[in-house]
Amino acid sequence: MEAKTFNHIPLSVLDLAFVLEGSTPKQSFQNSVRLAQNVEAFGFNRYWLAEHHNMPGIASSATSVLIGHIAGATNRLRVGSGGVMLPNHAALVIAEQFGTLESLYPGRIDLGLGRAPGTDQATVYALRRSLNQRVEDFPNQVDELEQYFAGTGSVQSIPGSGLDVPIWLLGSSGFSAQLAAQKGRPFSAASHFAPDNTMASLNLYREQFQPSNHIDQPHAMIGVNVVAADTDEEAKYLATTQQQQILNLRRGQPGKLQPPIENTDAVWTELEKAIVEQSSQSPYTIIGSKETVQNDLEQLLEDTGADEMIITSQVYDIDARIRSYEIIGELME
Repeated sequence: MEAKTFNHIPLSVLDLAFVLEGSTPKQSFQNSVRLAQNVEAFGFNRYWLAEHHNMPGIASSATSVLIGHIAGATNRLRVGSGGVMLPNHAALVIAEQFGTLESLYPGRIDLGLGRAPGTDQATVYALRRSLNQRVEDFPNQVDELEQYFAGTGSVQSIPGSGLDVPIWLLGSSGFSAQLAAQKGRPFSAASHFAPDNTMASLNLYREQFQPSNHIDQPHAMIGVNVVAADTDEEAKYLATTQQQQILNLRRGQPGKLQPPIENTDAVWTELEKAIVEQSSQSPYTIIGSKETVQNDLEQLLEDTGADEMIITSQVYDIDARIRSYEIIGELME
């Protein structure tokens, strides 16, 4: 595998529009605009937003609306979904939404698709009015969506028909990797929250890839959690926000993003500490100074052969979050 460096590996941003403890979704959207404008100046390639529902700490539920808001506040960034959970929607509606976005911001919109619900079963029912959706239906939904963009069906997506909106398949297992390979589409591995399946998914994607009129060779992106600061000690302190988020999810108590704390032992049991620390030791979670982050990202690049990396940073203070991305962006210079 050809060695790659940050000189030709694009870095991108995954934003969940975190709602901070003591704050509101309105402030989250203002923070996202600030972050997007800054990372655009830092040289990042894409800015993706993820669909989640019924989660107090994530405000990006109306994903396509927020994509338009961010695209309108920036000039060059590719803005898209990381991803839209297609089973929650009628394919025609997504074609119309992203056809509208592509018409407003030509050449800057990405459509990343996932098949997980992004929420709990009660919310799935509220979204779909049915729990009969099967995993096997997802490829058919993608086919239908592609037909709307191609303009080959009896129903036309206006806007959308005839527009070239890049479709990515996102996944934490081999299912979407295999589908992306069969369709000749780029694949984004959800390695930031499902690291154990990443290499198997990437290998499956590359082995089974079939060239298409979209791309002629496999193109894979990996997700990485990064908390960067001027020192390793500061980064570890800022990362206690992410650790509290993991802890609350493990407890089944998702909440708003918490400020960092000095003494983590005060908030968890020994068993919980071991679980959270195991998550933090994943190669797809990197915490430290610029030198530490650079060394770990370069090792990850060598191990995975990724064509792109998309970075998410669960940092409470927006200025510290912007600084984290600034340090990461310096690696591309």
